[in-house]
Amino acid sequence: MNTEYIGIIFMYLATIALAIPMGKYIAKVFNGEKTLFDFMAPLERLIYKFSGIDPKREMNWKQHLKALLTINVVWLFYAFFCLLFQSHLPLNPDKNPSQSPDLSFNTALSFVTNTNLQDYSGESLATYYTQLFVLMFLHFVSASTGLAAMMVVFKAMKDKVTDKLGNFWDYLVKGITRLLLPLSFVVAVILAFNGTPTSFKGKDTVIGLQGDTVHVSRGPAAAMIAIKQTGTNGGGWFGVNSAHPFENPNYLTNMVEDISIIVIPIALVFALGFYLNKKKLAWVIFGVMTAGFLIMLYPSLKAEIGGNPAIAHLGISQPGGNMEGKEVRFGPAASAYWGITTTVTSNGSVNSMHDSMMPMSGMAQMFDMMINSFYGGVGVGFLNFYIFIIIAVFISGLMVGRTPEFMGRKIEAREMKIASLIALLHPFIILVGTSVASWVLVNFPNANWATKPSAWLNNPTYHGFTEMLYQFASSAANNGSGYAGLTANNIFWNFGTGIVIFVGRFFPIIGPVAIAGILANKKFIPESAGTLKTDTTTFGVMVFAVIFIVAALSFFPALTLGPIAEHFSTK
Repeated sequence: MNTEYIGIIFMYLATIALAIPMGKYIAKVFNGEKTLFDFMAPLERLIYKFSGIDPKREMNWKQHLKALLTINVVWLFYAFFCLLFQSHLPLNPDKNPSQSPDLSFNTALSFVTNTNLQDYSGESLATYYTQLFVLMFLHFVSASTGLAAMMVVFKAMKDKVTDKLGNFWDYLVKGITRLLLPLSFVVAVILAFNGTPTSFKGKDTVIGLQGDTVHVSRGPAAAMIAIKQTGTNGGGWFGVNSAHPFENPNYLTNMVEDISIIVIPIALVFALGFYLNKKKLAWVIFGVMTAGFLIMLYPSLKAEIGGNPAIAHLGISQPGGNMEGKEVRFGPAASAYWGITTTVTSNGSVNSMHDSMMPMSGMAQMFDMMINSFYGGVGVGFLNFYIFIIIAVFISGLMVGRTPEFMGRKIEAREMKIASLIALLHPFIILVGTSVASWVLVNFPNANWATKPSAWLNNPTYHGFTEMLYQFASSAANNGSGYAGLTANNIFWNFGTGIVIFVGRFFPIIGPVAIAGILANKKFIPESAGTLKTDTTTFGVMVFAVIFIVAALSFFPALTLGPIAEHFSTK
């Protein structure tokens, strides 16, 4: 086990070593300074000219949101109709059928929102055309959409009094050309040289070791897998995602992919410090996020390496730990680490089956998504954390008897109302969704309009409830991972999670951008002796406490009915 621990420690340290210079680079890109990838400028100008965009035209926060929401609606309709009629489109050597209307709705909405929840298997219900020109396209633009929204908040925090917050289209394009595309290219090359398919040929036919005929799916997978990780997307080319030996051939590719999942979210925290010239604030935010990450990682590692107590009670040795649902080439430690990195961000890719994790691991993964602000997705992770900063500043101001101020602006009732609504919206949609699913399951087990709820769950009692709770937590957090024991490709789950995905994506973007835009228009108040310092350890502890109190009070009862009860039942 010592070797496994060394592997995950190395991965995390390598991530930090890459994230700090990457953060500095990102700050330079959006500050308009010279960078290594300035040679992409002609391509950007071509895109602007073709699209009729003036990248120098400044926008206020309302114009940013209008542009963001409008283009996402266009992408949604494009994706929906391509998936609905994919059997009639080119690049379909395996003759895969079109997706049903409810599945097309869920898949399109899921990929537009950077969620990438897959109620289908990529080998059988997606074609090469839709994998590349719909889903992979959305991998890039959805990640850069979150990045662009984050830059609006950064810009609002930087300038003293302004309603000029940059240009959404400039942020969107540069996020792709200067960050996501170069990094994805490097990752794709590494994957391709380690055995990930890059062919446009259809299924291959091979003879197995037992003499049986096997049809092996392939395709130009390396490029999509690279951006699915770097953009915290997570949607896999194959049904079992990065547990598949083609998506993730060996321990080297596992390290590269796992680092790719989390490096940009961490880098964006450091980018904040460089962009605002407030490095102490960035380190405080990084410290809070890292503390939350490690608190979730420890119980998961302990549970997976320790093995299953129920099996131990039978007198069966588990020298490899809990290996159910895991790949031998990775082991329990690397699988547990991936399980936390993929849920602490909005990635959602898997290198093992989360449904086979121990209850404490499942609880840690769900709690990551319920908090949804420790590292988080590309751009949106900071937006979620920003809401808790606003709440923490307001509470701290009340505690010391001062008007709450953040970055030289007073936080008043209007901003707190928005922040409170966004903070409460996340638990509301998760818990209401789970409650409705439970109610339907109990009261209408054989209802045709709900596609026979009695067939939804392959596991009874605590674990079955956990499967439903996990599905809504993953949807609300725009994560996309799931418990495979839940049969989710039906009308109820496709539409139910689709609604949660939509609300969970766009309202948490609208709220922080609106708060930042409102604050940017307020009178700037220079720091004084009585100003609340937000770049101190004390304030970091305050933010951490606010996050955990809100999350614990909201979700602890539901977790008690699911993974906590299951944990004690195995003792």
